[in-house]
Parts: sequence; C-alpha cells; structure tokens
Amino acid sequence: MIKSFGNKTKVAVFISGRGTNLKSLFYFSKKKKSKVEICIVISNKKYAKGLNFAKKQNIKFQTYTFKNNLKDELKVLQILKKKNINLICLAGFMKILSKEFIKRFKGKIINIHPSLLPKYKGLDTHNRAINNNDKYSGCTVHYVTPKLDSGKIILQRKVKIFKNDNAKSLKKRILKQEHKIYPKALKMILN
Repeated sequence: MIKSFGNKTKVAVFISGRGTNLKSLFYFSKKKKSKVEICIVISNKKYAKGLNFAKKQNIKFQTYTFKNNLKDELKVLQILKKKNINLICLAGFMKILSKEFIKRFKGKIINIHPSLLPKYKGLDTHNRAINNNDKYSGCTVHYVTPKLDSGKIILQRKVKIFKNDNAKSLKKRILKQEHKIYPKALKMILN
C-alpha cells in the first residue's frame, strides 16, 4: 500500500518528451476528490516540451542528463526524500533506472507502456505489433521492477489494429487510451 502524508499522495512524474501523460495525471490531480498531488517533474532532457507545461502549472521541475547514472540518481533520490515523495509515475521517461534506485522505491514506481504487456517490452512496440499481424495492441500501466517492463500489471486497454494502420496512426490512438487509463490506474492503487 502506498503511504501518503496528510490526505494527498505526493507524486513525482518522470518525463523525457512532450509530457502528454503528465498533463492527464496533472488534470486528474486537480479533480475535487483526487488523492494526488504532483510535487515535482524530473526529466532527463533539458528541453523536453513537458517542462513548459510544468512551468505553466507552477510545478517544480529538475533536469538531469543521467549520463553519470549513479551520481544523478543520488541527486534525484535526495530531492524525492526532501519532498516526501510517496510514488513515482514514469510517463514517457526514456531512461532505465538502476536496480538500486528501483529497490529504494520498491512497489512505489509505476509506468505506462505502449503495448499489451507482456508482449513487446522495450521500444518500437507499434511497428512490432503491426509487423506480427496482431489484431490488437494497446497500453499497460504496471509496477516497475529491475526487469524491464516486467512488473505486475495494474491496468490495460486494448486498441484494435486496422489494416491501413502504420506506427504513427496506431501510436496516436493508443496515446489517447494512455491518457484515460493512467489516472484510472493511479486511482485504483490509491484506494
């Protein structure tokens, strides 16, 4: 169970790109009965578009290159401890966290992945689903473990693959579903 301080669970969102899942989590956190407070955004990209959103919403953010993984992870852990973070949401974060980092937050890191896990762990999920003539793809919210995309599944959503689909069109439809299920999964684990 995820411990919270007061009546809100303090969340850190890790991003690398546009931050569309950050936005859906943020809007969910602003709902009347939400038990979530997004306290900080961490990015491995200095110019990630999602940081502009964080700035507009007055969410504190930090960027680290993670080139020296251990050094940067220690700095991140210090910030998370200082802010009493209870849960980390990986939202398009394109860096693999070390086993040590994951152990420190065991059971308190979740991720959204653009496939129906356990199928298509890692990258290039849309092309792989299309090339294998799958009838469906989708997205999965799961707990993060040291083994890539292998943690316990919290929630999944299927998306039909059409004959004329390419990776871009499929990605767009799956992303819409990601925005719906990530807040839902968050609500599930906090209730």
